Amino acid sequence: MASERTTRDTIIDAANRLFYREGIRAVSVDAVAEAAGLTKRSLYYHFKSKDELIADYLRLRDHPNLQRYATWYAAAEGGVTERIGAIFDHLANEAGKPGWKGCGFLRTAAELVNQPGHPALKIGVDHKKRVEDWFAEILAENGVSEPARLARQVSLLIDGAFSQAMLYRDPSYFHEAGLAAQALVRSAVSGPSTGST
Repeated sequence: MASERTTRDTIIDAANRLFYREGIRAVSVDAVAEAAGLTKRSLYYHFKSKDELIADYLRLRDHPNLQRYATWYAAAEGGVTERIGAIFDHLANEAGKPGWKGCGFLRTAAELVNQPGHPALKIGVDHKKRVEDWFAEILAENGVSEPARLARQVSLLIDGAFSQAMLYRDPSYFHEAGLAAQALVRSAVSGPSTGST
């Protein structure tokens, strides 16, 4: 049983590297098997289809991505405004690295736009919702009156920055989005709502 789990993990790790670097459509099952040091037949013993492998690729990225946000937030100095801003700064740093290819969830969703029932899309939706809910929890803890709404706005800024940074190959979009997020959060925590937000 342990060896089966290890083999499955080896396959997912290989898929993660290839799918993130090259895209899910550009990478064949043969390429994943080769990168994992296995035969195609062995890969299909552990995964019924490429679609299942794609879904597990995104599942693998779910917890680590959210954990990074939580780690960056916890390590930052200042209040909630500065800490949320720090997440954007860290994303800008990541986007400046040579191997950065953007958000794996957004890229996969774009490739599967004509397959709305694909299992990977549900995993992507669930991941984005978890991130949004995490922001809402933080904002609620800091006395924001409409935490879910503000969390949605912050999430939009993150994903918008991902899209622009990928398109222009310019990490500074994360810095600009971070400034906008901080302005929204600062306004929400600094006083009673005027009804305009």
